[in-house]
Amino acid sequence: MSTPETRTFEAEVAQVLHLVTHSLYSHKEIFLRELVSNASDACDKLRFEGLANPDLMSGDGELHIDVSFDEKARTITIADNGIGMSRQEVIENIGTIASSGTRRFLAAMASEQKADARLIGQFGVGFYSGFVVADRVTVLTRRAGDPADAGVKWESDGRGEYTLEAVERPQRGTEVILHLKEDEGEFLSAWKLRELIHRYSDHVAFPIRMPKQADGGEGEEAATGEWETINSASALWTRSKSEITDEEYQGFYKSLGHDFADPLAWSHNRVEGNQSFTTLLYLPSQPPFDVMMGGRDERKGLKLYIKRVFVMDAAEELLPHYLRFVRGVVDADDLPLNVSRELLQQNRQLERIKASCTKRVLDLIESLAKNEPEKFATFIKAFGNTLKEGIGEDTANRERIAKLLRFASTKGDGAAKSVSLDDYIGRMADGQDTIWYVTADSHAAAAGSPQLEAFKARDIEVLLLSDRIDEWMLGYLREYDGRKLQSVAKGELPLDEEAKKQQEEAAKQAEPLVARLKELLGERVSDVRVSARLTDSPSCLVLSEFDMAPHFARLMREAGQELPESKPTLEVNPAHPLVQRVQSEGDEGNAGDIAALLLEQAEIAAGAQLADPAAFVQRMNRVLLG
Repeated sequence: MSTPETRTFEAEVAQVLHLVTHSLYSHKEIFLRELVSNASDACDKLRFEGLANPDLMSGDGELHIDVSFDEKARTITIADNGIGMSRQEVIENIGTIASSGTRRFLAAMASEQKADARLIGQFGVGFYSGFVVADRVTVLTRRAGDPADAGVKWESDGRGEYTLEAVERPQRGTEVILHLKEDEGEFLSAWKLRELIHRYSDHVAFPIRMPKQADGGEGEEAATGEWETINSASALWTRSKSEITDEEYQGFYKSLGHDFADPLAWSHNRVEGNQSFTTLLYLPSQPPFDVMMGGRDERKGLKLYIKRVFVMDAAEELLPHYLRFVRGVVDADDLPLNVSRELLQQNRQLERIKASCTKRVLDLIESLAKNEPEKFATFIKAFGNTLKEGIGEDTANRERIAKLLRFASTKGDGAAKSVSLDDYIGRMADGQDTIWYVTADSHAAAAGSPQLEAFKARDIEVLLLSDRIDEWMLGYLREYDGRKLQSVAKGELPLDEEAKKQQEEAAKQAEPLVARLKELLGERVSDVRVSARLTDSPSCLVLSEFDMAPHFARLMREAGQELPESKPTLEVNPAHPLVQRVQSEGDEGNAGDIAALLLEQAEIAAGAQLADPAAFVQRMNRVLLG
């Protein structure tokens, strides 16, 4: 034995440990699921590495996970004979940040009203869950292939430091020993541990063993010295669908996705032929946190197996980014077992599997939309915006995706996103060939847009789009089912002959007013004209066909994007008293204030940012007091 070396945790790991030891009270039993999951991963890694180097598994070819407890010592031990860790791997995997998982976990915890242990597994920091129930954790490990004297002992009380020590360890693999806190005695029970393993880890594909108990016995003293497997230890997806109950599908999902809630739906399929593979794909009922945190770093959630051998988390290769919320497994029969991520990205067989997975997921969502409207409404609330990304990313399935989207509308149920494009088309007036929409940065702003007034007067339905992604999406969704999608803020309105004559007459009568407004506003606008859109409001902005909506342009600039400056077109309602005051006002300064206010209130209604808010307030005060 060597002298223990004391080290300090990296700062963010220390923060996580402080949280789990002081703040995480709900679902404490999650620690067992997470540590068993880590042990399963270690067995998977050894089985994969053992394909190229069979000597790694010599002496103990039956991979398994052992869970035991010692009532007197108040310890629980989770042991595996998997790949194990070297000294450097222990430091990298436990003492420091190996990925962004811990940072994202801390960000999510900061946004939660109540800290919850359920979050742990979703960020790859599951090892630390041991400190939810233990005031000291000991790890004994040796990497497969290393000599017996290369064992490592790691120990910490979770308060900022840990010790490392070289030890003699004849067997490969890892033991995690939890020294339980004083008030966590409920877990020193064979019945309790078995119940948790059945609930959370029954479908782990390796045997999970516990000491066999003597009849009527409880505790280590009553153990017979034999081990018995207490989980099903089978790859669920390899069984026939007719043999699997809904409860088994749900249980497998929870162990796979680190989730407590049942999935909304799942699809289990076997494809035979030149290329054979099995898929088991799940739709969660709530967004996994890697979806909520956004970003395009490495995605997890879809595991790739080859002939039941786990190869890698391959969500990036097996599903497009807009379906990143899907969880599940893909087990292929005929991919090369030495497959690497680089080979995956160039593999035609995998492209076919990816196309099949995408189709299955869209089929699943369509089935919800058709047959289970309540579940579909839950799905749209959780993942509707993520699905919209597919309009730009997946041109082959654009029409299918658009059919699944739901929007608020002037004839919908308030702010609820319940109107499909097919619903809209079904309500179109005779002769209408355009799907009209308005975008804004909130539902209230969209519903109150002055540009809707003429449409309401003509009883034409308008979709109310207020999500940040909508403006981007509409750059790709130009038409649906042969109908053009058109913003109410862009271009000319379609008017019948009588309405056109009235519009032309109003424009002719207002020519002096329009000329004065152009003179007063000068370079601030590209044009001023009489509006066919307005019935009640004094003014609104109108965009050219390819102009970006003001609220979206503001968001892009806030995100650091450089955008070309463009001058808006101002449309005015000559029947409105405020507009008429411009024509009747003899004082040039007062007329200038009113003209500027007509432009600025139109900018505010469109979601633009005023260049000089203080000047706007001063102008408003002068007009009110005048």
